Amino acid sequence: MKLLTFTENEQNRLGIFTEQGVLHVDRAAAALYPQGHTIPLQVMDAISAGNSAIEQLQQLAADTLASPEASMYLSSQSDLELEPCVTNPGKIICVGLNYRKHAEETNAPIPSFPILFNKFSNTLTADGKDVTLPSAVTSQVDYEAELVIVIGKTAKNVDKANALDHVFGYCCVNDLSARDLQMRTSQWLLGKCCDGFSPLGPYLVTADEVGNPNDLQIKCTVNGEVRQSSNTSDMIFHCDEIVSYISKHMTLSPGDIILTGTPEGVVLGYPEDKQVWLKDGDIVTIEIEKLGSLTNRMVDPS
Repeated sequence: MKLLTFTENEQNRLGIFTEQGVLHVDRAAAALYPQGHTIPLQVMDAISAGNSAIEQLQQLAADTLASPEASMYLSSQSDLELEPCVTNPGKIICVGLNYRKHAEETNAPIPSFPILFNKFSNTLTADGKDVTLPSAVTSQVDYEAELVIVIGKTAKNVDKANALDHVFGYCCVNDLSARDLQMRTSQWLLGKCCDGFSPLGPYLVTADEVGNPNDLQIKCTVNGEVRQSSNTSDMIFHCDEIVSYISKHMTLSPGDIILTGTPEGVVLGYPEDKQVWLKDGDIVTIEIEKLGSLTNRMVDPS
């Protein structure tokens, strides 16, 4: 199932993507179950409720689409203003240098342990939203196509074999990076945490629909030109290893998100004379198999 969040009457609403359109969960639930229901109406509530929420939402979608009034509860996705598909993650944890070919293109050694850093909620934005380039402080903004793990169950000291049982679903992110700020010191945080530097979405796809997250095609295009094209199988540390490793050092909670690293093809990996950083008007699209595509335009504030 593909969940998304959109804005209506200045409020966040939960939607379910269907082939017929985006189902408005609150409208449909109120109409089909007038005697009351416990269906989650926000994505964070759905994540916290886990499998029971998935079952309820799947049943709501089936009942609505079978109704003669189904069109009353559906909208075209293009008519909606989307929000990040996970609206309020408690933690945003990132894994650096996690694709072999990406490590090689940047002349970095293959890590022995996952390299972890973090981002903050100010970086979150949605599919279709403009990202303002912080041109007053950086001239080297880079794209990074990444798979995101969304935690669905509290995870503490979980082993690799059971790690993915704690995952609610997956989504796309563009881990935008200001390379000159990132490399200014030994800490990467400054180059990763500018406003809007984590477009997230469009969908939160439940784990049952994704299947094996370690075998998904992943791609980034800039103005229609393919810049990154790889597969999550090139990860050094796969999704189960990542969840297990992090859970041994900190408790992972429902709604936490983990950005799992980017494949080769980033601007940083080019020779200096061929590096063309993101600029005003560039259209960047991140596409991951089964997860849809995430598109944002870069804009200069001037």
